[in-house]
Amino acid sequence: MTHTATSTQLSPTRKARNLLMGALITLATLVVVAPLILIFFYLLKEGIGAMNADFFTKVPAPEGEKGGGMLNAILGSLEMLALASVIGVVVGVAGGIFLSEYPRHPLMPTIRMISDVLAGIPAIVMGLVAYGLVVLKFGFSGLAGALALGFLMIPIVVRTSEEVLKLVPQTVREAGLALGLPKWLVTLRIVLPAAAGGIITGIMLALARVAGEAAPLLFTAFGNNLVNTNPLKPMSALPLEIYRGATSAYDENQRMAKAGALLLILMIFATSMLARRFGRRR
Repeated sequence: MTHTATSTQLSPTRKARNLLMGALITLATLVVVAPLILIFFYLLKEGIGAMNADFFTKVPAPEGEKGGGMLNAILGSLEMLALASVIGVVVGVAGGIFLSEYPRHPLMPTIRMISDVLAGIPAIVMGLVAYGLVVLKFGFSGLAGALALGFLMIPIVVRTSEEVLKLVPQTVREAGLALGLPKWLVTLRIVLPAAAGGIITGIMLALARVAGEAAPLLFTAFGNNLVNTNPLKPMSALPLEIYRGATSAYDENQRMAKAGALLLILMIFATSMLARRFGRRR
């Protein structure tokens, strides 16, 4: 008994290594988390004062003047994200189903390669693609911006949907097939509902990913100082207003940009929390 207890004790060298590695892991965690915390508290300090009733109910004031808000940008962001979801969710979930349920299909390697390439393309390139497809023919519009954001969502939703669908036990599929149901009906009625929680999590993470993109919107949505809900016309968004305010020479515009950045971070944080909640339900 004494021999066993002695043999399980760590030597001084191993204790020192454990302490050193624990300290290094803690330091690495602080290095990663500290910038995020500092940015959040900086925006909270500098931008909270501008987040009043006017911020949510009025359009931006003329350059350099006090007052105004970001109603046009808030509504524009929500509308473009909703339109982008139609593109990203439909194509992304369909791609995830194809890669998960038809792994031996001849097109599977091609679809996977396209998904991987899309995941590595910079956001500004997606903006240029949407610019060439839509803006050059029909002009700047919220629809063009939503198309660019939807392209960015597709690879995230594809990968998430594929991995979640693979977690559904094979016996569930076999049970549906044993009842005489065709494979496509088993996938839509049995497999897809079983993986719904994880797919919703992936969709929310994709929305959080694209919500802060400004580069593709510069080439597509262009921006609008007025409230516009027509997706066929130029439309503002929070990232656009943040960019323009941050690069302005006027302190008031910079203060509004900080308030917009704070709101955007809070929206992304709330979306991430909802995604975690759905993930736990799964």
